[in-house]
Amino acid sequence: MLKEAIDNVLGTSATYNKRQFPASVVSCTVPRNRFADAAKIMKKAYALLAAEWAVDETPFGGGFAVYACYRFANEYLIVRTEIPIDDPTFPSLTKKFVPAYRFERQIHSLMGLVPEGHPDLRPWIKFEDWPEDSWPLRKSFASSKPLPHVNGKYKWIKAEGEGVYEIPVGPVHAGIIEPGHFRFQAVGEMIINLEERLGYVHKGIEKRFESLSWQEGAKLAGRVSGDTTVAHSIAYSLAVESVTQAVITERAHWLRALFLERERIANHLGDIGAICNDVAFAFMLYQTTRLKEMLVRTNLKLFGHRFIMDRVLPGGVTVDIDEKGKEEIKAELDILSAEFEKLATIYDESASLEDRVRDAGELSPEKARSLCAVGIVARASGLNLDCRLQNPFPPYDRFEIKVPVLISGDVHARAWVRVEEIRESIRIIRFILENIPEGEISIAIGRPASDTSGFAAVEGWRGEIIYWVQAGIKGEINRCMVRDPSSLNWLGLEQAIPGNIVPDFPLCNKSFNQSYSGHDL
Repeated sequence: MLKEAIDNVLGTSATYNKRQFPASVVSCTVPRNRFADAAKIMKKAYALLAAEWAVDETPFGGGFAVYACYRFANEYLIVRTEIPIDDPTFPSLTKKFVPAYRFERQIHSLMGLVPEGHPDLRPWIKFEDWPEDSWPLRKSFASSKPLPHVNGKYKWIKAEGEGVYEIPVGPVHAGIIEPGHFRFQAVGEMIINLEERLGYVHKGIEKRFESLSWQEGAKLAGRVSGDTTVAHSIAYSLAVESVTQAVITERAHWLRALFLERERIANHLGDIGAICNDVAFAFMLYQTTRLKEMLVRTNLKLFGHRFIMDRVLPGGVTVDIDEKGKEEIKAELDILSAEFEKLATIYDESASLEDRVRDAGELSPEKARSLCAVGIVARASGLNLDCRLQNPFPPYDRFEIKVPVLISGDVHARAWVRVEEIRESIRIIRFILENIPEGEISIAIGRPASDTSGFAAVEGWRGEIIYWVQAGIKGEINRCMVRDPSSLNWLGLEQAIPGNIVPDFPLCNKSFNQSYSGHDL
């Protein structure tokens, strides 16, 4: 449908790329002056903007390129436009899609391309004390040399009026969490605006990929966001397997799904407990943490790592499960399910807890859609989005996925989506253990052809993770674009906070629980 929409308006102005894999992901190139027109077409087709990124294509004898990936249901369409070196500008998409606001600030900061018509080009990810003309994602950038320090100053958005005051929070926090700065404007206890400043854990991940082999890249992908190591590793591996046109074994796919669902349960348990702890209901934190610890200890025993890190690689997986291991997980799930249902009842029947989580941090379905939210945030705000349902790999294409969708968009909705997803993940794991096919767990993969690209979208526990990889002249990694769900959902937190009281911010923030590391690439 998306390709049809492009063809109906742009006609022969859009040329299609046959070197994008898998073939189900359509990729077209449009003239620079039609790039925003393509976004307008996608908006009318009710598509979401999934990602926007830039690529230095000078090794191929060209200039730069900007890509925008759109999604509708199970369709993904990538629109590309070429940018000449002597005029590194492109039309901004911010008037059509809100997420372009930060995607394009990041493109400007790290690649040095200027989105014309963008309302705010303050640096994003790249800090203001870096030289303004240093563009880390360009091939000409010397990443081994330290950057000189300049005296820069970040210009915060100001709110003025009688009784308005500011509260700066972070980047160093009281808890053991990653750094991020939140600046509130408030009147009394009521928050009227929140502005986030992230980037404090920028590690040059996307740049680092370019110096690694395809197999080494899997280890880095598994460390983009440590609590989502399985989902990131799967997404990277699927993208590499698509560009190399490798077909891995069924058993490898099923083992990946097993790891993915165990990661989902463990993190949802931790989040439910942490949400309750933020309203002083510590009992739930202790009990969910105990159940989470049971899961990760089993992971260590059966798969050699508490978080199943480095067990997914391009070509398959590195660890298998035997009959004894299956029985151990089944017994564990029996205990987990019985105890978790008791905790869910306690959560549901606690009046004091309900008083804090209901109607707090509301993100309406309309706002969630305009922000192109994904994952638990989207599903708590009425959007039925889940890659396991709309873009499945085996075994998710073998059975029905029950996706919990609520519409209130508050803290309770985001917590209860997690409750329902734990129940569903337990069911999925039991199905996998009963039906996993026999076979090898890995295959050797080849080197991709020059100037080919691969795409993958995987439903991590936070939401949709996207990887796009491009092979260089010699088949090496020329570009690896990573889009963690947090790149979209941090915007949702900003929009959900105004109208809440200051003491409710930690609770609202925890109900989103987005990754700083996954965002600060």
